[in-house]
Amino acid sequence: MTPEKITLVQDSFKKVAPIAGPAADIFYDKLFELAPQVRPLFPEDMTEQKKKLMQMLAIAVNGLTKLDEILPAVQDLGRRHNGYEVTPEHYGYVGEALLFTLGKGLGDDFTPEVKEAWAETYGVLAGVMIEAQNEAAA
Repeated sequence: MTPEKITLVQDSFKKVAPIAGPAADIFYDKLFELAPQVRPLFPEDMTEQKKKLMQMLAIAVNGLTKLDEILPAVQDLGRRHNGYEVTPEHYGYVGEALLFTLGKGLGDDFTPEVKEAWAETYGVLAGVMIEAQNEAAA
């Protein structure tokens, strides 16, 4: 990832952070619309899950300039997904829901450049998680 893309992701996330609650609602509503089969993988009460989502996003986004420091946590999250019955296919739905949420939350500020930067960021992090998950399952 280029420094410019990292800056785009970090600056745009600062605009989403103040609406973390509604953003998490939009994200999970979209995820369950795209992939209703994943709903049973989550608790009935999503309050804590929504907080965890936004916390993990904040850690990942803030750590983009020092990937080597956050990669162990990202890998660990990927390994833990084995216990949640997450499949590699699910990551695509999550990425789509994330980009949808950012589009809604950022409005006109969700430019093609910002979208591309987020897609690349998610692709890198999801790839690390999938690899760690697969290694742990082997």
